Amino acid sequence: MPTTTSSARRASTTGPDRPTRVRMPRAQREEQILTIAEQVFAERGYQATTMEDIAEQVGVTKPLIYEYFGSKEGLLAACINRARTQLREATEASWAAVGPDASLEEVFRAGVRAFFTFIDGHATAFVLIQQEGAVASQASPLIESIREQQSAATVATFRAAPALAGVPDVLLEGYAEVVIGACERLALWRAGRSDVGVDDATDIVVSSVWGGLAALVPSAG
Repeated sequence: MPTTTSSARRASTTGPDRPTRVRMPRAQREEQILTIAEQVFAERGYQATTMEDIAEQVGVTKPLIYEYFGSKEGLLAACINRARTQLREATEASWAAVGPDASLEEVFRAGVRAFFTFIDGHATAFVLIQQEGAVASQASPLIESIREQQSAATVATFRAAPALAGVPDVLLEGYAEVVIGACERLALWRAGRSDVGVDDATDIVVSSVWGGLAALVPSAG
C-alpha cells in the first residue's frame, strides 16, 4: 500500500484549493472587522452574534479578533466609537460647508440634514445604536455618549452664533436636547417609510424646532 510522503502531505495542505488569509496592515484589518461586525450585530442582534460568526465572515481566526478587541463587548464598543466619530465628522463637515456668512437657520438646517444623510449612509450603525435593550452593559454609556457628543456640538454651534450671544446657556442646552431627540425619533419613524427622504425629514425637524429657536434671537439683542 503506498504511503504519503511528508512533502506530499505539505503540498496537500498548501495547494490552490486551500483558502488563505490575505495579509493587510493592522489598521486596515481592524477597519474591515469593524465594518463586518457592525453589519452582523445589526442583523442578528448583539446577544445572538458570536465571535465565530464575525471571524468567519471576515475570513480571519477568532483569536485574532480577541487580540485586537479583547472581547465581544470590546468589539461592540469599538463599533459604537467608530459610529460616533463618523457622525461627528459628518456634522462638522456640514457646518463648515455652509460657510462663515451663513445664517443661523442655514447652519441649523445643514446640521439636521447631515444627521439624516449619515443615517441613510450608515443604516446598520443606526440600528446598532438603537439596540440599547439588547447590548452589553459596557456599551450603553457609549451609546449615550453619541447623543451627548451631538448635543455638545450643537450647543457650541449655537454659542458661536452672534445672534444668540445673549441667550442663557441653559436655553441653548435645552434646545440642543430637543433637536437631538427630534432627529433620533424621526429617523426611527422614517426607517419604515421609503416615501420620506432626507430633505423631507430635515424640513419636518426644522419647521418644528426652528420657530422656538428663532424666537430667542430678538432676546439676544
